[in-house]
Amino acid sequence: MAEQTDPPGAQQFIPPQAGTLAELRTAAAGCRGCELYRDATQTVFGRGDERARVVFVGEQPGDLEDQHGLPFVGPAGRLLRRAVDDAGLDPAHLYITNAVKHFRHELRGRRRIHQTPDRVHIVACRPWLVAEFARLRPELVVVLGATAAKALLGPAFRVTRQRGELLPWPAAAEHPEDFPRVDDADAPAARVLATIHPSAVLRADNQDVAYRGLVDDLTVAARALAG
Repeated sequence: MAEQTDPPGAQQFIPPQAGTLAELRTAAAGCRGCELYRDATQTVFGRGDERARVVFVGEQPGDLEDQHGLPFVGPAGRLLRRAVDDAGLDPAHLYITNAVKHFRHELRGRRRIHQTPDRVHIVACRPWLVAEFARLRPELVVVLGATAAKALLGPAFRVTRQRGELLPWPAAAEHPEDFPRVDDADAPAARVLATIHPSAVLRADNQDVAYRGLVDDLTVAARALAG
């Protein structure tokens, strides 16, 4: 019988007894669910308030995130923090993570150049995202960019068409059954909003216009929480 070489996916690395995000983070350090771990420095898990009102989901860690082991600590992260402040969101009540937990890149000389994760990486890493959400109870989920949108809302979702639009959560998810909510009559209805990834602002020809668009979308999120 031929040896099985397909990546097993993350599910087998998630301890069923893990009850907290800290326990999941520890377990994720040993994930071998796809081949990306081989060239990455480390797993980059989510961080923030376990009782966060807002959960941000981005694409994958970048070079600096891979080195530091924390999401959104590079240029895109600094821009996102500024946009969060300008939109009026409280940074103390955020949780931020990525759809893919390892840095996908290619070497060009000594430089590590970002490569967009493939669908196989999104699917392999999805169990970690589902496990994170099982321990979070956000009022709002903010999806940053196309890769995160594909992971949560399905491959047919287009950020360019529906950015800044409040949708029901988890009803708008590709598989809403993966994201059950506590049946609490006093809990506000949760929603999801998609916008561009902050790295898209950094790549834009007109960064001022792109940045204002990001802030406008996040302002919709802030008003939804205030309402």
